Amino acid sequence: MIELVGFDGDDTLWHSEGYYRVAHAAFEGIVGHYVDLADAGLHERLLATERRNIKLFGYGAKGMTLSMVEAAIAITGERISAADIHRIVTLGKEVMSHPVELLPGIREAVEAVAREHRVVLITKGDLFHQEAKVQACGLAGLFHRIEIVSEKDVRAYDRVLGEFGLAPGQFAMVGNSLRSDIEPVLRLGGWGVHMPYHVTWAHELEHGLGPDDAARMETVQGAAGIPAAIAALRERAGATVPR
Repeated sequence: MIELVGFDGDDTLWHSEGYYRVAHAAFEGIVGHYVDLADAGLHERLLATERRNIKLFGYGAKGMTLSMVEAAIAITGERISAADIHRIVTLGKEVMSHPVELLPGIREAVEAVAREHRVVLITKGDLFHQEAKVQACGLAGLFHRIEIVSEKDVRAYDRVLGEFGLAPGQFAMVGNSLRSDIEPVLRLGGWGVHMPYHVTWAHELEHGLGPDDAARMETVQGAAGIPAAIAALRERAGATVPR
């Protein structure tokens, strides 16, 4: 039976990606003073820089900012001014300080799930930024545990389950990212509830899920559908337990 339900943070509990999109648009405006954006391949080059730097800087606004600075210097042939580099740094600071706005109905959904299961928040990114979001969101008291990890992979979820003393089949994860929230849990033998967000970072769009994985997951279009999805998975999980 499902005993523990995990919730993602960014773009599952609160809005996040939209603020990064605003910063990226402003970044394009800055670099556009130096190069023709149509010829520069700015989006692809920035994404490649961010991916390359994840293992060094991790996820989040700080890594994004450093990658934007690096990409801007390279794309402009080191012609970008100190003033414009400062503007790029300011973009990162604005992302770091954005207000924490909950998704519609998510508080009620977490409360409903928490009445039937233990719940844990599992989020990734910069430690300081994620801690600030957790503190500001007003939901921390609903969770039995809060985990901030550098990467959401099989090893990270396996460690969390081990500390709870649970088998993977007793765990379900709710999140917007198939790559980070759903696929690793399914690979362990757990269950997933996918709640797509209206915008997603390109890096998170890549995953290895296929038709054979559909039986272990549910997809909902909003927070209101989460409790029913968990109930459906719980029933499905119960049917797989040997008698």
